[in-house]
Amino acid sequence: MIRRFAVLAALAAVCAAVELVVGRGMSPGAVWDVLGGGGDATERHILLQLRLPRMLVALCAGASLAVAGLVLQSALRNPLAGPEVTGVTPGAVLGAVTATALGLAGWDSPLAVVLAACAGGCAGAALLWLLAGRGRGDPAQTAVHGVLVSAVLGGLTAMVLLVEPGELGSVVQWLVGTTEGRVWQHWHLLWPWALAWGTAAWLLTGPLTLLRCGDDIALAAGLSARRARTLALLCAVALTAGAVAAVGALGFVGLLVPHLAVVLFGADLRVSLPGAAAVGAVVVCGADAAAQLSSRLLAAALEAGRLTLPVGALTACLGAALLLVVVRRTPGRTF
Repeated sequence: MIRRFAVLAALAAVCAAVELVVGRGMSPGAVWDVLGGGGDATERHILLQLRLPRMLVALCAGASLAVAGLVLQSALRNPLAGPEVTGVTPGAVLGAVTATALGLAGWDSPLAVVLAACAGGCAGAALLWLLAGRGRGDPAQTAVHGVLVSAVLGGLTAMVLLVEPGELGSVVQWLVGTTEGRVWQHWHLLWPWALAWGTAAWLLTGPLTLLRCGDDIALAAGLSARRARTLALLCAVALTAGAVAAVGALGFVGLLVPHLAVVLFGADLRVSLPGAAAVGAVVVCGADAAAQLSSRLLAAALEAGRLTLPVGALTACLGAALLLVVVRRTPGRTF
């Protein structure tokens, strides 16, 4: 396990270094000059005020979504449970887009956007619990209600777009997910939130392990399944809301990374939960670096002045392809 964590740490360092180098605006040589204390004011601004916080936000958001996904899959005993099943992701998108349409927030005010997205994410989770409360925490009913809530919130987002068509760019960015334009304010808002709720999720690894064995076994061990599941969902909601508020709805990260973490670190959540955080950080940071490199290559090939490939589009495409491969190869797999 120590070797695997060491390998992941090395991969994270490599992905972070690549992301700092491949962006637009300055050459790799200029990056090394700035890191060595040189470079002009413009180069230092690009690296230290734009690229560095973007890289840190990508690492933290990936870790948050991966931990949230593993908590959800354990609490709901559903291998296809992801952050979207709680209604938090579409709720956060709706909150951010609505606040932007009303003029209460904008991309030039990260704090207002983050607060609006968090409020929307919590509202989506509250709506889910309001509808699923009668099921007394039944995993199947919670998952079904989560899909319905997500559909309703997605429809409300479309209505906002019809009322304010000028917000199309904002909607696309939040629905697809992007790390572009992330600054230090995003990082300072995200990392304390992720650390606090990630620690809370790790403290719930014992109850989550019992929940994965079934409610009957949990009750026989003296655990209140409904209370433990509620606390676990609260952690997942908070982690998802923070990540989505910072980078938008990155597809498939919270769904597939937990499976990879379980394969690498086993079923012991005390180990696989931090493992999921490490894998999620590597995946999102690596995908962001690949997206920036692809954007530069496509812009050069198409002779376009500026072409941006959102990291969310890359994770969605790769995640969907990987999910199809896994489902076809292991049709009878259970969590």
